[in-house]
Amino acid sequence: MRSLFHFAFNVTNLDTARQFYGDVLGCKEGRSTATWVDFDFFNHQISLHLGEPFKTAATGRVGEVMVPMPHFGLVLELPQWQAMAQRLTQAGTAFVLPPQLRFAGQPGEQWAMFFCDPFGNPLEVKGFESLDTVYAA
Repeated sequence: MRSLFHFAFNVTNLDTARQFYGDVLGCKEGRSTATWVDFDFFNHQISLHLGEPFKTAATGRVGEVMVPMPHFGLVLELPQWQAMAQRLTQAGTAFVLPPQLRFAGQPGEQWAMFFCDPFGNPLEVKGFESLDTVYAA
């Protein structure tokens, strides 16, 4: 059975959201109104609504870095992850956790990066050589 993830959250400016999610992350825009816009977020649906972004606190530990919680993100195959890391770097993104390899040579080896959108919404993106190893222990 095929299923899609849907996540709706707040942003304070739809034009800025379109630039970041559309131009920087490369997401295709879907339906919109004057108060929200949908994006194809790597085959999942996100809906960005005008409003106050959710509150976060740096309470999550990723290695030695404390990252904002709650957060959402993606798991990509490595070539897509590398392309996204390059686009974010070229756009001057301030990373909470810069693109890096984690758990090298171990089950679950992954590349990770953590950043916030222009509204402070935190995102984590992981990359794997094969999505078959996402849950490796």
